[in-house]
Amino acid sequence: MKTYHRRNLALLGGVALVLASTLLFLYLKSSSDQTATYAESRDLIGRMKQFNAQWETEILKARIAISNNYDPLVAPLSEMTHLWERFESMASEHGRNDSPIWRASHEAYRAAIQEKTRLVEQFKSHNAVLRNSLAFLPTAEDDIQEPLAQLLDEDKLQLQNIATDTYDLLLSSLEFAQVASDDKAADILVGLNKLGVNKERLPEQFHSPIDVLSNHIALILREQPVVNRLLENIEAVPVAARLDDITSLLNKDQQQTDAANRRYHFYMLVFSTLLVMVLVYLAIRLMRSFAETKRVNKELQTANDVLEQRVEERTRELKATQSELLDTARQAGMAEIATNVLHNVGNVLNSVNISTDLVTRKLRGSKAQGLGKAMQLINAHQDDLGAFLTQDEKGKLLPGYLNQLVEAIALEQQGMADELAQLSKSVDHIKDIVATQQSYAGANSLMEPLHISELLEDALRMNAGALTRHHVTVVKEYGDVPQIMGDKHRLLLILINLISNAKYAMTDLSNRPRQMTLGVKVVEDTILQISVKDDGEGIEPENMTRIFAHGFTTRKEGHGFGLHSCALAAIEMNGHLTAHSDGPGKGALFTLQIPLKPVMEEA
Repeated sequence: MKTYHRRNLALLGGVALVLASTLLFLYLKSSSDQTATYAESRDLIGRMKQFNAQWETEILKARIAISNNYDPLVAPLSEMTHLWERFESMASEHGRNDSPIWRASHEAYRAAIQEKTRLVEQFKSHNAVLRNSLAFLPTAEDDIQEPLAQLLDEDKLQLQNIATDTYDLLLSSLEFAQVASDDKAADILVGLNKLGVNKERLPEQFHSPIDVLSNHIALILREQPVVNRLLENIEAVPVAARLDDITSLLNKDQQQTDAANRRYHFYMLVFSTLLVMVLVYLAIRLMRSFAETKRVNKELQTANDVLEQRVEERTRELKATQSELLDTARQAGMAEIATNVLHNVGNVLNSVNISTDLVTRKLRGSKAQGLGKAMQLINAHQDDLGAFLTQDEKGKLLPGYLNQLVEAIALEQQGMADELAQLSKSVDHIKDIVATQQSYAGANSLMEPLHISELLEDALRMNAGALTRHHVTVVKEYGDVPQIMGDKHRLLLILINLISNAKYAMTDLSNRPRQMTLGVKVVEDTILQISVKDDGEGIEPENMTRIFAHGFTTRKEGHGFGLHSCALAAIEMNGHLTAHSDGPGKGALFTLQIPLKPVMEEA
């Protein structure tokens, strides 16, 4: 009987081993990095589409002569080639290139990109010739007008029609460069014929400049349609469509892979159920095999069972309690970090909004509108532009007005560039705030050379709009502090919060000026001390011990995370942040002290 039971147990053990091996096989089959690979592949395709759009934009810029530098026509293709090599490498690693459909889609893309590259090279060649001729037209026209100016007055009257025809031909050529129509081409051909006839009526000194001008205009007449046709052909090359086809194949392939994974998961569930049933049956058989022994030791076993049950229940209770405490602590820590990030990012966003508003207002009131008015005057006198500029009262003022307009637009652009630089600095600081908050988990801070006065100025600029709206006067008491090694972003986080809190503390102040004092000095040659003092509402004595506690605030719209995060940041820098107030209505003083680490000492 015992031999029979042992044989059955061995057989069930073998079945359990087979089921476990099957589960392991299914797990390995379903555990793959395909999802991440598909996401990365789609990202590469998306970036290639972006570079393709950038490529087409640079081609249009070259067409309208915004830029004469052809390097931007090469860089997007290089980037797309690099990304395509990475994409094909990933496709080869996962065996996608073995499929005829994939090979066909890849070949279609390569053919499209090769065709577009060929057309772009032709465009560069023809457009360069066209741009050079267009740029030389004014010079060629001047070479004809200068000899005319040296003729006698009676000669000028006889040749006035020739000068006018030459000028009209120049304008027609420039217009043809913008709108290459058949009518414009016919007008230019007529003008070239008239210019050829007029050349015979002019002295020998005019023949060479007229030939040069005629050659350049004829070249423009020939090359402009070629350039336009190349642009149409470039735009028609379906590079983006081929990339979309590849993306569709990726999506279909991922759907098939996901379906296979779901099948494997279903099989795992089935075999897991069978394995559990076998194990349960084995457990039952084992329990029955020990039934006789249990009957012999019934009383002792009963006592042991009761004791084990109680220990097991207590253990479960302790584990459940510990798990709940860990989850609560983790959620609280995550919530604290998240709220700190939101609070500090909100402070910097005030500066972002101010810079954006200033740029918007400058754009709305731009002096560039005056350029349109000036062009209206020029367009209204196209036929007599020279006389208008030299004889008409408004025309005489127009060159000076354009010079002033250029200077005004340059000043506007410089102002907007400064605001955009400040906006970029604020956005970089938002990213650094997030990185700094993440470093609270225990990562070391980044030490770099700092000028504390410059750091204070950055913090003031990020609060500049709010300080101006609240009419806050800032008094700077900066001592002679050497350049130090410090954590720029933790310091900036603390300064922005302290300045913002000082501003809010003076919101309801109406009986005296709102003044904030920023101080920097070295204490005992080893400690850097930064202070922010306000003349605001002050701090209640009972709140002094809770001012840095998480969640404590005295403002209705406050949340109590700013000063708490500042205190943590100070501790991270081996320093401390303190607050002092003589009472309600007597202002407050916040002092940050951190170890002084001059740059040479750090080196």
